[in-house]
Amino acid sequence: MNANIPGLHGIHLPPPPGWWPPAPGWWVLAALVIAIVFWATRRGWRVRARRRRINAAMAQFDAGIAASRDAPARLAAASVLLRRAAQIGHPPAATLLGAAWLAFLDGDDPTRPFSQGCGAALADGAFRRDLDVDIAPTLALARTRFSSLLVDAAGARGRA
Repeated sequence: MNANIPGLHGIHLPPPPGWWPPAPGWWVLAALVIAIVFWATRRGWRVRARRRRINAAMAQFDAGIAASRDAPARLAAASVLLRRAAQIGHPPAATLLGAAWLAFLDGDDPTRPFSQGCGAALADGAFRRDLDVDIAPTLALARTRFSSLLVDAAGARGRA
């Protein structure tokens, strides 16, 4: 240094920036992460609750069928439970009778298992004294349709 110029010193750099407070972009990112975690948690709770409700309804279906003493009573119980499930998502469908009820139960299935298959026993099987058909496939079909009606109703309720 030149001795003629007193009091001059070297250049001092400012201290490096601290980690707090974060830049605005980090605040936005933190808010976005919190919102996504909140949404995912809430959705997970809803899905789990819906699954619990469906499993409880399926257990009720199985208990209703098991509580019936004979084949016509089992078919009647299956029909009643199917109507209850239909009333949740499709209220007018629960009042259908005969072929219209079986067509509703067929839904979009091209094989028409209720109106042209083993599910046709639901139309009048509950009113017969003696059934000459095996009702196990009919009950399995009714259980599957019961489940799909509940899932449809839960999905429609979730979208509303």
